[in-house]
Amino acid sequence: MGEEVKVFGFWASPYSHRVELALSLKGVPYEYIEEDILKNKSDLLLKYNPIHKKVLVFLHKEKPIVESIVILEYIEETWKANPILPQNLHDKAIDRFWIKFIDDKCLPAIRKATFSPENERQTAVEEAFWSRTSSGSSFIQANLP
Repeated sequence: MGEEVKVFGFWASPYSHRVELALSLKGVPYEYIEEDILKNKSDLLLKYNPIHKKVLVFLHKEKPIVESIVILEYIEETWKANPILPQNLHDKAIDRFWIKFIDDKCLPAIRKATFSPENERQTAVEEAFWSRTSSGSSFIQANLP
């Protein structure tokens, strides 16, 4: 099945990393294709992700899937060995909460702190640190499960 699985990714993408990690944990061989997303997107990337025209693209049996969370669910349901999510529904819901929290709160904050111009970096870090959660409390005060 290894030659049937391809991952179009970018070396600095946490979304690519999470899919590669899931495939490794599951023992699924795959081909990794590095994309030059800054200067020269490949024709294959544009073909397989014509809507967003960006990484991450997961290809299984020549059928593309995009969005890392959707890809992770597909991997989990396709390859049953070595589950990456707990079987208990409550525990699975908690894991999904953390995935969403990381995607919605942590990754944007890291991106802002990393890629903001030098003179705006301190403000970006402070804003991310004191940002509000959906419950209205600051990130640092949030009631987390």
